Amino acid sequence: MTKQCFGTSHVPLSPAVRAGDFVYISGQVPVGADGVVVKGGITEQTGQVMENVKAALALAGCTLDDVVKTTVWLEDARDFGPFNAVYGKYFPKDPPARTTVESRLMIDIKIEVEAVAYKPL
Repeated sequence: MTKQCFGTSHVPLSPAVRAGDFVYISGQVPVGADGVVVKGGITEQTGQVMENVKAALALAGCTLDDVVKTTVWLEDARDFGPFNAVYGKYFPKDPPARTTVESRLMIDIKIEVEAVAYKPL
Protein backbone atom coordinates (compact mmCIF):
# COMPACT_ATOMS: atom_id res chain seq x y z
CA MET A 1 0.00 0.00 0.00
CA THR A 2 1.31 3.43 -0.89
CA LYS A 3 0.41 6.73 0.65
CA GLN A 4 -0.57 9.64 -1.59
CA CYS A 5 -0.92 13.21 -0.33
CA PHE A 6 -3.16 15.75 -2.08
CA GLY A 7 -3.23 19.52 -1.82
CA THR A 8 -1.18 21.96 0.20
CA SER A 9 -1.71 24.04 3.31
CA HIS A 10 -0.03 26.94 5.08
CA VAL A 11 0.30 24.63 8.11
CA PRO A 12 2.08 21.27 8.18
CA LEU A 13 -0.71 18.97 6.97
CA SER A 14 -2.10 17.53 3.76
CA PRO A 15 -5.77 18.33 3.08
CA ALA A 16 -6.31 14.77 1.81
CA VAL A 17 -4.28 11.58 2.15
CA ARG A 18 -5.05 8.30 0.40
CA ALA A 19 -3.91 5.10 2.13
CA GLY A 20 -5.07 2.12 0.11
CA ASP A 21 -8.81 2.35 -0.48
CA PHE A 22 -9.34 5.00 2.22
CA VAL A 23 -9.02 8.76 1.90
CA TYR A 24 -8.54 10.82 5.06
CA ILE A 25 -9.58 14.47 5.03
CA SER A 26 -7.86 16.76 7.52
CA GLY A 27 -10.08 18.82 9.79
CA GLN A 28 -11.70 21.55 7.74
CA VAL A 29 -12.45 24.95 9.22
CA PRO A 30 -14.80 27.71 8.02
CA VAL A 31 -12.40 29.74 5.92
CA GLY A 32 -13.10 30.90 2.39
CA ALA A 33 -10.72 30.82 -0.56
CA ASP A 34 -9.22 34.07 0.76
CA GLY A 35 -8.17 32.31 3.99
CA VAL A 36 -10.50 34.42 6.12
CA VAL A 37 -13.06 32.94 8.53
CA VAL A 38 -16.52 33.40 7.04
CA LYS A 39 -18.81 35.88 8.75
CA GLY A 40 -21.91 34.65 10.51
CA GLY A 41 -22.84 31.98 12.98
CA ILE A 42 -22.94 28.20 13.04
CA THR A 43 -25.18 27.97 9.96
CA GLU A 44 -22.81 29.92 7.72
CA GLN A 45 -19.72 28.30 9.20
CA THR A 46 -21.12 24.78 8.78
CA GLY A 47 -21.91 25.49 5.14
CA GLN A 48 -18.38 26.72 4.49
CA VAL A 49 -16.81 23.79 6.33
CA MET A 50 -18.84 21.29 4.32
CA GLU A 51 -17.87 23.02 1.06
CA ASN A 52 -14.25 22.76 2.19
CA VAL A 53 -14.72 19.04 2.94
CA LYS A 54 -16.14 18.58 -0.58
CA ALA A 55 -13.17 20.41 -2.09
CA ALA A 56 -10.63 18.34 -0.13
CA LEU A 57 -12.39 15.13 -1.16
CA ALA A 58 -12.26 16.23 -4.80
CA LEU A 59 -8.46 16.55 -4.58
CA ALA A 60 -8.35 12.78 -4.13
CA GLY A 61 -11.10 12.00 -6.65
CA CYS A 62 -13.83 11.48 -4.06
CA THR A 63 -17.25 12.98 -3.31
CA LEU A 64 -19.44 13.21 -0.24
CA ASP A 65 -21.07 9.94 -1.38
CA ASP A 66 -17.76 8.20 -0.59
CA VAL A 67 -17.63 9.43 3.02
CA VAL A 68 -18.02 6.66 5.60
CA LYS A 69 -17.18 8.55 8.80
CA THR A 70 -16.98 12.13 10.02
CA THR A 71 -15.82 13.67 13.25
CA VAL A 72 -17.28 17.05 14.19
CA TRP A 73 -16.09 19.47 16.84
CA LEU A 74 -18.54 22.18 17.88
CA GLU A 75 -17.36 25.11 19.96
CA ASP A 76 -20.80 25.20 21.66
CA ALA A 77 -23.08 22.17 22.04
CA ARG A 78 -26.08 24.51 21.88
CA ASP A 79 -25.29 24.90 18.17
CA PHE A 80 -26.03 21.23 17.52
CA GLY A 81 -29.53 21.79 16.09
CA PRO A 82 -28.61 24.43 13.50
CA PHE A 83 -25.41 22.55 12.65
CA ASN A 84 -27.33 19.32 12.14
CA ALA A 85 -29.84 21.03 9.83
CA VAL A 86 -27.07 22.23 7.48
CA TYR A 87 -24.99 19.04 7.75
CA GLY A 88 -28.02 16.90 6.88
CA LYS A 89 -28.41 18.70 3.54
CA TYR A 90 -24.97 17.45 2.53
CA PHE A 91 -25.85 13.83 3.37
CA PRO A 92 -29.55 13.50 2.44
CA LYS A 93 -29.35 9.70 1.92
CA ASP A 94 -27.29 7.06 3.72
CA PRO A 95 -25.29 9.49 5.89
CA PRO A 96 -21.90 8.40 7.19
CA ALA A 97 -21.16 7.35 10.74
CA ARG A 98 -20.46 10.44 12.83
CA THR A 99 -19.01 11.51 16.15
CA THR A 100 -19.87 15.01 17.39
CA VAL A 101 -18.28 16.59 20.44
CA GLU A 102 -18.06 19.98 22.09
CA SER A 103 -14.53 21.32 22.22
CA ARG A 104 -12.50 24.48 22.42
CA LEU A 105 -11.05 24.96 18.95
CA MET A 106 -7.62 26.19 17.87
CA ILE A 107 -8.84 29.48 16.40
CA ASP A 108 -11.97 31.59 16.97
CA ILE A 109 -14.40 29.41 15.00
CA LYS A 110 -17.56 27.48 15.81
CA ILE A 111 -16.92 24.18 14.00
CA GLU A 112 -14.33 21.82 12.52
CA VAL A 113 -15.06 18.66 10.52
CA GLU A 114 -12.80 15.81 9.41
CA ALA A 115 -13.87 12.95 7.16
CA VAL A 116 -12.86 9.48 6.05
CA ALA A 117 -13.91 8.28 2.61
CA TYR A 118 -13.78 4.80 1.10
CA LYS A 119 -13.08 4.61 -2.63
CA PRO A 120 -11.35 1.48 -3.94
CA LEU A 121 -8.52 2.09 -6.39
